Amino acid sequence: MILSFVLAASISWTVALALGELASTHPAAGSFGVYGDLYLNRWAGFISRAGYWLAIAVSIGAEMVASATYMQFWFASVPALVWVVVFSAFLLAINFLAVHNYGRFEFWFAMIKASVVATFIMLGGALLLTGRAAPQYTSHGGFFPLGPAAPLLALTFAIYTFGGVEFVAVASGESVSAQAVGSALRITFFTLTLLYLGAIVILVGIMPWNRAGVTESPFVTVFRSVSLAGAAHLMNFVVLTAALSGASAALYISSRMLFSLARTGWAPRALGRLSAKGTPTLALLASSYGIVVALVLERWAPAKAFEYILRGAFFGMMLSWIVSLAAHINFRRRLTAAQAAEIPARSPLGKWGSIVGLLAVLASTGKTWWDSRINLIVGLTFLIALTVLYFLLSPGSRAGRGVRE
Repeated sequence: MILSFVLAASISWTVALALGELASTHPAAGSFGVYGDLYLNRWAGFISRAGYWLAIAVSIGAEMVASATYMQFWFASVPALVWVVVFSAFLLAINFLAVHNYGRFEFWFAMIKASVVATFIMLGGALLLTGRAAPQYTSHGGFFPLGPAAPLLALTFAIYTFGGVEFVAVASGESVSAQAVGSALRITFFTLTLLYLGAIVILVGIMPWNRAGVTESPFVTVFRSVSLAGAAHLMNFVVLTAALSGASAALYISSRMLFSLARTGWAPRALGRLSAKGTPTLALLASSYGIVVALVLERWAPAKAFEYILRGAFFGMMLSWIVSLAAHINFRRRLTAAQAAEIPARSPLGKWGSIVGLLAVLASTGKTWWDSRINLIVGLTFLIALTVLYFLLSPGSRAGRGVRE
């Protein structure tokens, strides 16, 4: 698991650097969709936008399912569906706020989870160093209990945890400066890496890998296992906050992506309108369809709900990374040395970082298809459906004119 997160962090780093250069040069709400249009073709721009919107919106459902699971720790007799409905109403209310009020709320959400996860890392490290918790890194089968290729099995989940790195690029149209976009991307990457990688190192060290389940948060399981009074309740609150924060951010980003699609003629024009508070209200409501997905899966497939949503969201996120890296390679190829030196957030890896990152993303996507026929079918169906939709909505087509009207 640790090596899975190291690999995911390395891949995410190349994406962050590529997006830093592109977003600081072309700050826009459509981010990688715009980069696809400019440096690849309109098809790449469309499938990255539309695919990402579908994926990130449905991931809201994953966070809702996770939040309902965490509430079972305190209220085991309350049906999970109740919590999905309550939290969904809460998130919609937050996202209808003006942008600056939403930003303030999300800031405190993020501060809570970052502070306590950092505390978890320090406490867990202290438990391991003092011997109160026996290190589990090589227990139950050694460092590679499922074989040397085992880290690749968890790579999908590890990459998914780094999915937030592209959020900054999507929101770059609302940034006050190009330099701020590049800095924000780097800070986001390093923060995610420090928290996720640090937490997983401690988590794997304290809790045996074969005891991790989905009935409660692994963080809660860790503190329960070492008998720290009240710590399990605190960590359950933190992971609940993290899940709600992730859902809120996903709803915000997906509504902006749909807004971008509408403004560029790929979605109904009404979805490109702003409210008096500067919020794309209709795009926000349309992007909340992931909540409906959560309700359906929680009702008919609760045991596998999170897994199903994760599989659906993964390929859409990978499309955005693939298009971003490919667009960045062409972006760099078109620049002279003098022009490259003037990029506001210049990448030390240049186009070669994106070439390596692109190969790694394609390999990880191919690995998920090889391992699971469901992933293969979902991925190919997703890509074919987006391509058909592209031709139907292309300028000049009757369907496309109807959508824009």
